[in-house]
Amino acid sequence: MATTGNSASIAFATSGFTATYTRIGGTGQEREAIEITDLSTSGEKTYQPDDLIEGGEFSLEFHWDQSASTFPPITAAAETVTITYPTKTGETTAATLAGTAFLTGVTGPDLVNGEIMTGEATVKWSGGPTYTAGS
Repeated sequence: MATTGNSASIAFATSGFTATYTRIGGTGQEREAIEITDLSTSGEKTYQPDDLIEGGEFSLEFHWDQSASTFPPITAAAETVTITYPTKTGETTAATLAGTAFLTGVTGPDLVNGEIMTGEATVKWSGGPTYTAGS
């Protein structure tokens, strides 16, 4: 059964950055195709998968809290980042996506009457995350 993202969370192990997150974007990973076509090939080019996978990145959206003691850690070293998915009905342990990551971008809030201040950050996986299924 499908579920919503409600109750998902993210944790930054070293910098301690926390916020009220309104969106944790999905991670996109890629692997290059290496062309191995040679002179004996006919019809269509041939390929093999690259040895390494691009770990990908994801975005965060959050309520901007100007009183927070930890600014989004754009200058921090790579650290363990863990995304915890909502616990599915019938499960006692939630699925997680965890790995070494760091921020590559932070956008502060637009300051507008009648609108909640929000921020955005881009997080880059270093080496790729590991997915652990819920149970």
